[in-house]
Amino acid sequence: MKLYANIIIDISHEKLDKTFQYEVPEHLRDSLRIGMLVVVPFGNGGRRIKGYVIELTEEPEFDPARIKEIIKIDADGTRIESQLIVLAAWMRRTYGATMNQCLKTVIPIKHKTAVKERKILHLQLEESVAREQLLEYKRKRYTARERLLAALIENPALEYEVVTGKLNVSSSVIRTLEEQCVLTVERVRTYRNPVQGLTRKETKITLNPMQQQAVEAIRQNAKMPEPKTCLIHGVTGSGKTEVYMELIADAIREGKQSIVLIPEIALTYQTVMRFYHRFGERVSILNSKMSAGERYDQFERAKNGELDVMIGPRSALFTPFPRLGYIIIDEEHESSYKSETMPRYHARETAIERAKLSGGIVVLGSATPAVESYYRAESGEYLLVELSQRVREKLLPTCYIEDLRKELAAHNYSILSRRLQGLMEERLLRGEQTMLFLNRRGMSGFVSCRSCGYVVKCPHCDVSLSAHNNGMLKCHYCGYEQPMVKTCPSCGSPYIGGFKAGTQKIELMVQKRFPNARILRMDMDTTRNKEGYEKILSAFANQEADILIGTQMIVKGHDFPNVTLVGVLAADLSLYTGDYRAAERTFQLVTQAAGRAGRGEKPGEAVIQTYQPEHYSVVAAAAQDYIAFYEQEMMYRKMLRYPPVWNMMVALAASSSEECAKAAAEAIVGLTEKDADEKLLLIGPTEPAVAKVSDIYRQVVYFKYDGYEYLTELRSRIEAFMENSPVFRDVMIQFDFNPMNGF
Repeated sequence: MKLYANIIIDISHEKLDKTFQYEVPEHLRDSLRIGMLVVVPFGNGGRRIKGYVIELTEEPEFDPARIKEIIKIDADGTRIESQLIVLAAWMRRTYGATMNQCLKTVIPIKHKTAVKERKILHLQLEESVAREQLLEYKRKRYTARERLLAALIENPALEYEVVTGKLNVSSSVIRTLEEQCVLTVERVRTYRNPVQGLTRKETKITLNPMQQQAVEAIRQNAKMPEPKTCLIHGVTGSGKTEVYMELIADAIREGKQSIVLIPEIALTYQTVMRFYHRFGERVSILNSKMSAGERYDQFERAKNGELDVMIGPRSALFTPFPRLGYIIIDEEHESSYKSETMPRYHARETAIERAKLSGGIVVLGSATPAVESYYRAESGEYLLVELSQRVREKLLPTCYIEDLRKELAAHNYSILSRRLQGLMEERLLRGEQTMLFLNRRGMSGFVSCRSCGYVVKCPHCDVSLSAHNNGMLKCHYCGYEQPMVKTCPSCGSPYIGGFKAGTQKIELMVQKRFPNARILRMDMDTTRNKEGYEKILSAFANQEADILIGTQMIVKGHDFPNVTLVGVLAADLSLYTGDYRAAERTFQLVTQAAGRAGRGEKPGEAVIQTYQPEHYSVVAAAAQDYIAFYEQEMMYRKMLRYPPVWNMMVALAASSSEECAKAAAEAIVGLTEKDADEKLLLIGPTEPAVAKVSDIYRQVVYFKYDGYEYLTELRSRIEAFMENSPVFRDVMIQFDFNPMNGF
């Protein structure tokens, strides 16, 4: 059986799906691998060019007699592109996307953007000849030529912008002197630098004994033959960033580079400044607010060895550093590290795979680690490093849990509890700052009673039912339905429904209650433009406002020394999102929010407002007790066979025809049930949280199994079945593993 290789010739081009097929000669069959750089004959003349192997197959795409053979494997095949192609192939196997989708995710694409270049004018004449020419220009009254040549005699190399700007010499004059061989124009490719112009204050940081211990533990791990992924579990304000910077300094001394992943663009400014003060212009950033040209330039600078550190969200993971030291994932529990488009990769798992390929080490950091990460650390798969105290032994904030049912009973109809109002007044009098966090996750989804806190839940799945426009309440795991309730089934109160308050409404209410307060609001509306995040955060850091109101983007990683009060306005909104991770998300958000208080010299306080004051996630968050939360949550996960104890795969069928989507989902169930392992749990088909988008109908099937490999094999079997079945002709199928946000 002959073997063929699909090869990409131009790896930097936008059309990565343009591949050419070649036959693999017998002597290369055992040595050729995906990602290798090879030499192939190209075009009618058979000129030799290089290309990357992205797929090996036994299926020829056209007449085998016309398929040329690969000439050889290129000896210089250890390029960074090869490593990224191997990573793309792993993503394809693991997450079930096409190779093209994976390649476009991992390889920096050169978009059609203007190339920036520096132009330098060089005098080509000897000084004596130049002075004679200068006299000639003077005699003929060529004043612009005279001005330019006089400047070049004084300084034989001049910047183009200086000549056209300060000397007021036109480009046509420069061209004339170039044609007369008086000067040459050197063109130097330059790159856009997003941190250019920042003011650097060099900082000398001395680690405390606990931070030093953490650094030493990770250094020792790095010396092992097979180093482990490291998880730093550090309370809010324990100085995880200083630990990261010390490790990066180690990598730089060894001539290696590091990637720092952060979950939100909002964190970029403050994070970059801390790293910039330490490492200078060898630091760069990536984020979605940058232009395609700016982003591509940063990847080129990384590849050319101009950078030591790249900071950015999920996509920065694919920075083409040739010698990777560390991949640091800060706030590693964040759901934004999971891609919501194909390939649906998780940055944590993908970073671990990239580290294996490059010889780097992954360091995860969080005050509230993902349950999956802590589970792996407990089992010894990860190295667990604890930072259990704040830097300079500062105290954690004092937390109060306020029961909103009691506020209603006391005729307080404000979004602010009486205790929170009183503490805010104190801050305004003392010139200290307050942050108000609105936990908006699941805002309109669940239905709860304001009198007693009762939440309408699915009797089969232990998740809240979601309200639909047709007046029905529905479970998005099993499809259970019931009519919308008018009064509370538990206490009979009419105060039952969804929570309806946004940041704008809260801003108006707070302004009315505190008319002299200076208020800033940070949400999607106020951060639409490129500098929106930086302006708001800089203004608040400079104490130009007393109160900052916002959604989860304000509670992650920010450090404001004058903030001594944090109000969590609706702690339990995220408890009932119809998602098995709801309690984990609530604990993380509330703990992170409370952790913003008291990070300076003054002690901090946090007020957690909730209708469920007894819920274990709220109680543990108020106590900043991760272990208490983890133990309770793992009992729940084990009992209901949720990740990380078991694994979950979701198959989404989407079609413009509701019947086709249902038929495809049912066909998947039928195929799976034929010879399924008896341990496999199968739920569905059912409608997802959003059953119809842009006239496309959606159906989901859930699969639960304790082994991940079994689910990936099952996905491959379903994909093979789809290729030959007419049921799937007008249906798109997507797979997701251990979903973070559902479909």
